[in-house]
Amino acid sequence: MAFEGLTEKLSAAFKKLRGKGRLTEADVKEAMKEIRMALLEADVNFKVVKQFVSSVTQRAIGADVLESLTPAQMIVKIVNEELTALMGTDSAKLELSSKPPTVVMLAGLNGAGKTTNAAKLAGFFKRQQGKRPLLVACDTFRPAAITQLEVVGAQVDVPVFQMGQGDPVAIARAGIEHAKRHGNDIVFIDTAGRLHVDEELMDQLKQMKAAISPTEILLIVDAMIGQDAVNAAKAFDEALDITGVMLTKLDGDARGGAALSIRAVTGKPIKFVGVGEKLDQVEAFHPDRMASRILGMGDMLSLIEKAEQSFDAKKAAELEQKLRRNKFTLADFYDQLVQLKGMGSLSDIAGMLPGMNGKALEGASLDESAFARTEAIILSMTPAEREDPSLLNNSRKRRIAAGSGTQVVDINRLLKQFGLMQQMTRQLSGKQMKRMGKLGKFGKMPGLPF
Repeated sequence: MAFEGLTEKLSAAFKKLRGKGRLTEADVKEAMKEIRMALLEADVNFKVVKQFVSSVTQRAIGADVLESLTPAQMIVKIVNEELTALMGTDSAKLELSSKPPTVVMLAGLNGAGKTTNAAKLAGFFKRQQGKRPLLVACDTFRPAAITQLEVVGAQVDVPVFQMGQGDPVAIARAGIEHAKRHGNDIVFIDTAGRLHVDEELMDQLKQMKAAISPTEILLIVDAMIGQDAVNAAKAFDEALDITGVMLTKLDGDARGGAALSIRAVTGKPIKFVGVGEKLDQVEAFHPDRMASRILGMGDMLSLIEKAEQSFDAKKAAELEQKLRRNKFTLADFYDQLVQLKGMGSLSDIAGMLPGMNGKALEGASLDESAFARTEAIILSMTPAEREDPSLLNNSRKRRIAAGSGTQVVDINRLLKQFGLMQQMTRQLSGKQMKRMGKLGKFGKMPGLPF
């Protein structure tokens, strides 16, 4: 995940300040020197680093330490506030037109991932806000771009409007008219990638902007290209006056400097971030939450939102009642595995927990083969067997093994793990279950195939 190197270096700088009764000016300047190097190594724009270090130093030297904070904690608080301010302080939402459809024009360099991220955004607004999005294929330069948009559009269940290899400006206009006729309230215009020095293609974007008057112009920026991302954002902003940025590939080995520089250099906010390859791995950007994660303080709000999206509230309520009555079944066990799998990799989840190092769990996820085995075994049982595993005698186990392509020993292992879970739930009193509430489902349960 991006920022891991920066998080480690900042944590090391803060650690040296702990235990000091009062910070001297020399202490602060030494810490700022390390923070400055950490930011530069993370590929943050050097002018931004200079201004940031200056602001933190001015606030930290001679600052009155709150009674509830140690001097080191006070420095962390100041750095946290300045990082948040650097990235925009408040979350910038996509502006929605008062007269539908809202038109969002996507632009960016070659290979930035506009087509895939157009589908991600369309799916996001359909899932999160109940919108009826339309994707419009205006990339007529790249071979198979239209086909790609149709494929990813189908995967997020969003229609695609296309007119083949025609005039992109005319296609954009026709796509918007199509949206009006068919009740689509938000339109994402997928344009061709281009170099920001390509005047002809940049002029085409200007013509498209003039022709369709988009509500928003989002620049899709690849976080992996570091400082070049900031240069691209500046060039596109000067040509088009973009309204915001979507930063992609933050799950990769990116140093993250683009996220800390783009707002300061262009004055335009980051509105969305791509955090994985899957089409549902897109998030609204929250500067305060990102600052908290950079400083190793976690991001519980995003974790809770992620859980709410993955876990079915009705099923969770039913499960709680079953646990109270000691009626946890193999079918419930399977449902929990499916929902937990939907939350993503363990390293992503760990990065949202205070004090946890996502790098330590890098690449960790549910064991796909173990999950498939568990799924096949449970689905090969009859409903009665899932409700009451005591019915599973040797002949039934052999039948299930044959139906699931596994062995009886695999079934016995699963039943043993399930028995441990049942024993654990019986030990929880009703009072403990109530206190656990929603957080109970985050606990690591024995036998989960990690």
